[in-house]
Amino acid sequence: MTTVEASTERRWRWPIEIRLEPRLTQPAWLGFVVSLGAVALALVLGGIVLKLVGGDPLRAYRFMLMASFGNLGVISDTITKATPLILVGLACALAFRMRLWNIGAEGQFFAGAFGASAVVLTPLLAPETSGVWLIPAMMLAGFLAGAVWGFLPGFLKARFNVNEIISTLMMNYIAVAWNNFFIFAVWTEGGFQMSRVFPRTAWLPRLADYAKAIPEFRGLTAHLGLVIGLLAAVVVWWVLYRSKWGYEIRLIGDNPKAARYAGVNIVRNTVLVMMLSGGLAGLAGMSEISGVVHRLQGAISPGYGFTGIIVAWLAKLNPLAVIPVSVLFGALILAGREIQPSGLPKMIQGIVLVCLIASELMIRNRLRVTFRPVRS
Repeated sequence: MTTVEASTERRWRWPIEIRLEPRLTQPAWLGFVVSLGAVALALVLGGIVLKLVGGDPLRAYRFMLMASFGNLGVISDTITKATPLILVGLACALAFRMRLWNIGAEGQFFAGAFGASAVVLTPLLAPETSGVWLIPAMMLAGFLAGAVWGFLPGFLKARFNVNEIISTLMMNYIAVAWNNFFIFAVWTEGGFQMSRVFPRTAWLPRLADYAKAIPEFRGLTAHLGLVIGLLAAVVVWWVLYRSKWGYEIRLIGDNPKAARYAGVNIVRNTVLVMMLSGGLAGLAGMSEISGVVHRLQGAISPGYGFTGIIVAWLAKLNPLAVIPVSVLFGALILAGREIQPSGLPKMIQGIVLVCLIASELMIRNRLRVTFRPVRS
């Protein structure tokens, strides 16, 4: 082939070039939009899976929507399911903001349930104690028990650099086994896997308790734990974004070397943040047994601690955004009781988590599409 022929030879290539470029800045709205896109994509993928097994995605999603938001009664049930998720989501968001991967919120949830139960079942306070004193005591005991469960992996991380993912995950099983020992042996009622029912003074007030004065509240299960969760979200937001300590937490999470250079005590903050994270999850455990179950038993969590991880990521670690995201996942948990196959909501949760992890690529990078001639 001559030089002229070689130079005129046609070489084909793709007319579009797509590549990823790192973002120099990230718009404030980007995380919100990407999170919504991740949820939408998860619903589409879940619908495809449901269609492949012979289901009707649109009918299934419509049923899930009605089962969670169809009337005032199910909305109240959805809020009840969302209440512990708010507290557990806050626990995870706080720890993750400092790049402490607390995977032990489930165990801290059980520890908090145990601590709150001990106030009633030991009893640390007499059964006839007024709820004005008993409920705050249970809240404090639940928070402290969860904080202790967070302190152990936090201390190991700060002092010996033990991987907190492994330590917090393993402590989940210890917490469940610890509770089971007391449920089966020490506080069992008739040999069953449950304690005796708490006295009414140890129950968090529910809307249904005021049905005599307001008939519309009849049958509504939402309880005072929701107010506790909302207040906790405001407090955690203020701590993170309006306090000096919150600035230190965010600085350590963004750049540990810069934080150390600035004189921030990383060891102390590691322990304190893990304790506060565990305390919030423990408060969720207290809220669940005092507001819903009214006794200590084995089946008090459908995986709240692990769902809280997804809640925190979907909220982009924003404490205030944890609230609506928790309502969304509370609806999924509630719908799981009504829809068949019952594993559909859990499948959607898993797909959402995968989509969220993948979406981090789009937050850190932008797509660059270049059109070019077909021939060169």
